[in-house]
Amino acid sequence: MLVTGLAGSAWAAGELSNRRAPGFSLPDSSLKQHDLQDYGGKVVILNVMRTTCTHCGPFSKVLAQVEQKYGDKVQVLSIVNPPDNQKTVQQYKAKNQISSPMLFDCGQVTASYLKITPQNPTIQVPHFFVIDGEGMIREDYGYSDVHSEIFEGEGIFKILEKYLPRATLAQLR
Repeated sequence: MLVTGLAGSAWAAGELSNRRAPGFSLPDSSLKQHDLQDYGGKVVILNVMRTTCTHCGPFSKVLAQVEQKYGDKVQVLSIVNPPDNQKTVQQYKAKNQISSPMLFDCGQVTASYLKITPQNPTIQVPHFFVIDGEGMIREDYGYSDVHSEIFEGEGIFKILEKYLPRATLAQLR
């Protein structure tokens, strides 16, 4: 179950938050490994998605705006699982003008982040996690109409600003 209620104009983080982010090392299309530990000190957005997902394309464009606004202060990583492959990812990246790494998982990393079990076997995408510079999952959101402003508008910027140093935010304004 995702927490989808609104408190004023604030969104509630999902129930998969407030825990240490599971470690991983996954390859991208060029077989370069991306280890979560390599991004220590940065805010990481970990986006679990599919190239055929209706809401993933618009969200990828929002994530590109995040990269443009925050530069090297925020790292965006997207994870795909089979049946996505190098060809579908290459086509998706070209169509949506994506430059951030898209990583290939066989399901284990996704299962650990989404707490997939036999009793909870569903992967709903897109679903993203905000991991702070200390490696803690601070917030997570799965797509829903209640969260559409986060996935299609500017809501994600309000979320990220809670985890960026004040000096960084002052430089951006």
